[in-house]
Amino acid sequence: MLLQLFSSQFPRPPALANDDKSSRPCESRKHFASARRIAAAALILAMTGCSWMPFVGGDKDEVDIETIETTEQKVYQQAQRSLRTSNFTSAIQQLELLEARFPFGDFAEQAQLELIYARYMSYDLEGARSGADRFIRLHPNHENVDYAFYLKGLAAYRPGTNLLEGLIPGDRAKRDMLPVRESYTEFATLLSRYPNSQFAPDAKQRMVYLRDLLARSELAVADYYLRRGALVAAANRARFVLDNYPESSARADALATLVECNTKLGLEEEADNALRVLALNHADYPAFDESGQFVLADRIQNRDRSWVNLLTLGLLDRPDAPPPITIR
Repeated sequence: MLLQLFSSQFPRPPALANDDKSSRPCESRKHFASARRIAAAALILAMTGCSWMPFVGGDKDEVDIETIETTEQKVYQQAQRSLRTSNFTSAIQQLELLEARFPFGDFAEQAQLELIYARYMSYDLEGARSGADRFIRLHPNHENVDYAFYLKGLAAYRPGTNLLEGLIPGDRAKRDMLPVRESYTEFATLLSRYPNSQFAPDAKQRMVYLRDLLARSELAVADYYLRRGALVAAANRARFVLDNYPESSARADALATLVECNTKLGLEEEADNALRVLALNHADYPAFDESGQFVLADRIQNRDRSWVNLLTLGLLDRPDAPPPITIR
């Protein structure tokens, strides 16, 4: 169910959820945008010097402010239609045009948020992240800056972006975890800065899924060490999971790994402590038999395999599995 979070539709910027409101900026924003346009016009006039004087009062070369505003709104509405029809390529072009032509317009900041969303939905994850970083840097006090943090977390890790990922089966926990860690960190930043954000509940659910992936990744490494007899390294990985991801679904497997490692290392007290915690919190763990004894199937080490078995990758001359270990 948690995996479905990363394959569903994502919310657009909240200020643009209502199309009627999105096409009519609030009065305070209109006054602010008008002031910015006046300042920009004054700067242009100052840079051009007196060359503008002959045109003052002339009808031919006067700038029609209403026409500019109408053109800005027209481009913005075209972008909205493209977004509603999921034509994200066209929406990106229109929003980039809007931002380039009207950097101080009524829709400038909202267009930046919509551009982040459109890039994310078109799988331009790096573009979405850079756009979110830019928006946060330019508008740290914007009322919807939490949405930019939220999109940064989404863009950091999006399953299914690699074509081979869907064609080649495999455990996600055994793949590169850097994007997962970055996504987890971005969502954690969102929750720490904006705990009351409307995106906080969704971010928490995604962090649960990401946390489980990170924990499973550590256990995959522990299993690798176990299969090669590196018991201390495997035990350290299991402890890392218990210390850093105590609420993950991998907790029971980490405890079982710790029981196995400590038993084989002859650390009976540590093994008993881990087994006691496992039995108390996960009595239905598959390694427990009907009588409640912890039965662990021993692993076949490479030293027990013949050269024929090694050469055929375990297909031929398979060694007999050692008897299971019963921990009382």
